[in-house]
Amino acid sequence: MISKSTKPDVDGRPKQEQKQQYRSAFSILFSYAKPHRWTFALMFVCTLLGIAADLLQPYLVKIVIDDHLMTGDTSYSTIMWISFTYLGLSLGALLFTYLQSNLLQHAGQSIVAHIRKELFEHISKQSMSYFDRVPSGSLITHVSSDTEALNQFFNQVLLSLVRDGMTLLFIIVLMFQLDAELTMYCLILLPIIALIAIAFRSYMRKTYQEARTNLSRLVAFVAENLAGMSLIQSFHQEKEQENQFLGRNNKYYRSNLKEIRTNVLFNRSFDLLGNLSVAFVVWLGGMAVFNKQIEFGVLYAFITYIRQFFQPINTITQQWNTLQAATVAANRIWSIFAVKPEVNDAQQPVQWRPEQVEGRVEFEQVEFAYANGIPVLRGIDLRLKPGEMLGIVGTTGAGKSSLISLLCRFYDVQKGRVRIDGTDVRDIPQSALHRTVGLVQQEPYLYSGTIIDNVRLFDESIPEEEVVRACKLVGADAIIRRMKDGYRTRLSERGSGLSAGERQLLSFARIVVFQPKILILDEATANLDSHTEQLIQSALRLVSEGRTTLVIAHRLSTIMHADRIIVMKHGRIIEEGTHEELLEQHGCYEELYLHTKSSAMLGAG
Repeated sequence: MISKSTKPDVDGRPKQEQKQQYRSAFSILFSYAKPHRWTFALMFVCTLLGIAADLLQPYLVKIVIDDHLMTGDTSYSTIMWISFTYLGLSLGALLFTYLQSNLLQHAGQSIVAHIRKELFEHISKQSMSYFDRVPSGSLITHVSSDTEALNQFFNQVLLSLVRDGMTLLFIIVLMFQLDAELTMYCLILLPIIALIAIAFRSYMRKTYQEARTNLSRLVAFVAENLAGMSLIQSFHQEKEQENQFLGRNNKYYRSNLKEIRTNVLFNRSFDLLGNLSVAFVVWLGGMAVFNKQIEFGVLYAFITYIRQFFQPINTITQQWNTLQAATVAANRIWSIFAVKPEVNDAQQPVQWRPEQVEGRVEFEQVEFAYANGIPVLRGIDLRLKPGEMLGIVGTTGAGKSSLISLLCRFYDVQKGRVRIDGTDVRDIPQSALHRTVGLVQQEPYLYSGTIIDNVRLFDESIPEEEVVRACKLVGADAIIRRMKDGYRTRLSERGSGLSAGERQLLSFARIVVFQPKILILDEATANLDSHTEQLIQSALRLVSEGRTTLVIAHRLSTIMHADRIIVMKHGRIIEEGTHEELLEQHGCYEELYLHTKSSAMLGAG
């Protein structure tokens, strides 16, 4: 039997757990607000003054009616003085509301920008295993949508709680000042308001969550279809996918209409209650005016305040969904901050100077497995001399990429050691290690920016002349100068508009600029035609000169001239030697070579 304290709410989580999450989420959020406490204090003062200026206007009209018009005082100067006071209050309300909004915007935007910056930095420091587990789309949502939900908390929820809450308090105080008995009659409405809010709150939250869930499923379906559009068209599945999209779209449409109807019904209920309250005050107050128990100006002010009474209640209640979204977003963001990188620098890292590295690499009895626990590398023993070129071949899943991931320290070994110049890579600061080991992947990543920025990776301490020299060295200079803006040509994301070979040449130019002592090429020529491959081979010979180079190759022509070649299978090194020596062994390498050769002949035919 479920106890009362842990009874599940509409979203399936116990109420006690929800309250704990609220406290946890917003206690952390408000810790970010501490540096802006004086801004919030000034915002609070401006809100106070703005509300006072706004609510004193009906009271001023009450004075005009009761103390002047009803008594027959037609003093022109007095009326003018009160009119200018009313104008001053109106301008004051406008000024303080403007200041309050700007102060809150400044503080809120600063806090959210700070959280967004820290979140991006935290994500970028995570180990590769984290990105294996968490989809990139989910992280994009956290950085964009979830931080925007926090922004709405400051701009909408917090503003409403402060401004509308204080407005309610001021209205009740002013109504008691005018007539305590009439105010007590009006306060009978508060329990009715509370009952309506409680009755609607649960249902409104359910409809909001239903609409958001259906929207999320619709977006995910669209993204999935766009990614697999070639497969859909190949199998003529367009009509089937349209039908599925129509079903999800209609489901979101219906849930959205349900949410809108609920909000409209809730708002109209408050409007109706407000109108009934005005009618009640007019009837009760009118009788009191006729019986000369209260003055007509008091009744006017009362009617004005009772009209204003329902607006802040309605606004505060409408912020419930925004508060829910902000709470969920805050919890998701804090859960990311709670994740610690699995690969960390040693507590006492060695003093490492990349420019003094010789380039000796050693794998000693290395064993490694990913999160599933299935061994990928088993007892790897491998030693490379400074300046040696090593070719690595093997079938898919042999462990080739895992081997270089350990050298780059994207992951840590479970057993054994990986050393550079006799030093365990786990003792080398990661920033220094990544300046020591350069990686060129099958699909080199280019950023939105100029060619110069892409080659020097936005490091402005590297002079442009050095970038140009590197591009000339790898053979990319002539290609770049044919472009409209030369080295100032702006590339779009991933370098669309450039061929695979041109993108690869730019990645080689990066190696020349940053001068790592150890170079890794991971299938760098896999997607290139024969002519382009020859250009890349020429660039490869240039950039690998004087560097310890590890080349993972799908095409054996890339590594035929390597100093040594290893063949991997099921996480082990099964063959080792030069190209000629491996062919003489008539083993796995020969099979790969003959297969590659026959494939090339078929392609040429």
